[in-house]
Amino acid sequence: MSSKTKTTTTKEEARPALVPKLRFPEFRGTAGWQSGQLKDSLATISNGLALEQSSGTSGYRVTRIETISAGNIDLAKVGLVQTSEDISAYKLRVGDILLSNINSVAHIGKSVFVDRDYGLYHGMNLLRLEVNRSQHDPKFIFYAINTDGVRASLRERANKAVNQASINQTELGKTEVSLPLIPEQQKIAECLSSVDELIAAQARKVDALKTHKKGLMQQLFPREGETQPRLRFPEFQNAGEWEVQRLDELANYENGKAHENDIAEYGRYIVVNSKFISTEGAVRKFSNQGFCVADEGNVLMVLSDVPNGRAIAKCYFVGSDNLYTVNQRICRIQPTKANGKFLFYILDRNAYFLDFDDGIKQTNLRKEDVLGCPLCVATSTSRTTPHRLVPEQPRRPDHLRNPKARSPQDSQERTDAAAFSIPGGGVNYEPRLNRQGTCGR
Repeated sequence: MSSKTKTTTTKEEARPALVPKLRFPEFRGTAGWQSGQLKDSLATISNGLALEQSSGTSGYRVTRIETISAGNIDLAKVGLVQTSEDISAYKLRVGDILLSNINSVAHIGKSVFVDRDYGLYHGMNLLRLEVNRSQHDPKFIFYAINTDGVRASLRERANKAVNQASINQTELGKTEVSLPLIPEQQKIAECLSSVDELIAAQARKVDALKTHKKGLMQQLFPREGETQPRLRFPEFQNAGEWEVQRLDELANYENGKAHENDIAEYGRYIVVNSKFISTEGAVRKFSNQGFCVADEGNVLMVLSDVPNGRAIAKCYFVGSDNLYTVNQRICRIQPTKANGKFLFYILDRNAYFLDFDDGIKQTNLRKEDVLGCPLCVATSTSRTTPHRLVPEQPRRPDHLRNPKARSPQDSQERTDAAAFSIPGGGVNYEPRLNRQGTCGR
């Protein structure tokens, strides 16, 4: 044996076994994981159908980049191709993996697992990975590709251009992955799949609650042309009609201040900008400077967005004092004669503000635009303070808290309540006024 061979052997023997920090009991003490290239775990890596997609309504359904953009297969975002050729080889099978190899750097390597037969064909701009099923578990390989280390490696090795990046099949195949024997692969895949199922179940519950909330809002706020809600809490049954008031009668206004030059990695305040509000606080920046500190109960609103943007007039309710500082192009609304949370619900993406978006140029709401917003609000018939809002949100109506209880408007309201308690029942209400100041939607 040559000295070169001896040296290589020594290095291989000296390499420590790869063992995860958390391991199922039946695999503790067994052989460590082996590191290898991704291509050795796959039967094929292939491109999709190179056919022009049709603008019609018939044809074979094929994948696009957008098909997997949300992390799952979205059949509402597929393309169509019409061909007389045999394309059966491109039909996706359960266990295939679709991977985005042409995308922004952040999304390079995003992938989905084909968990059922979608009747879908492999289209352009996504790679199809078919796992060698005799030696590896397809779902485990999918999870391995989605680990932070592998995703970072793909981003690092991608060819980067101005607005997008790409990684070819050869480079993808060289990606290093660590693999146990197939029984342990299957055990891990089963465990993570069960967690995914739990997440999906929770997501369905959240969707059902959102639908329920929309239904409640449809009943608790007056409809267009009406001045009383269909459903009222018992203590407000005789409180009278709601009235239209301008926002400047109910709250004070202040524009946010620029914090861009004072951003810190870990700061005293969370900087509220449009990205923070549009992601509901998921994306955040910090600053030690509080140029416009928000108080508990304030409502923060996005004032500027691109044409047809989804952020304009989106609001954020402040739940704590001295935690948030308001950036420019965001306004701080401080309730003076209104309940802050009530204002949040009726201001958030209010149709009055959306009407300022002409779909052509950037929308910029001015102070007078915001303060001039007409709002249909509950007022007290026995008030001693002018324009004091009735806080019609202290508790659920008796007939919603207790199904056996009866409200004064029992028959109609119970029918309405049943209608909006069904997820997917077509309820889609947001409490809004138009720019003419009409109560309701």
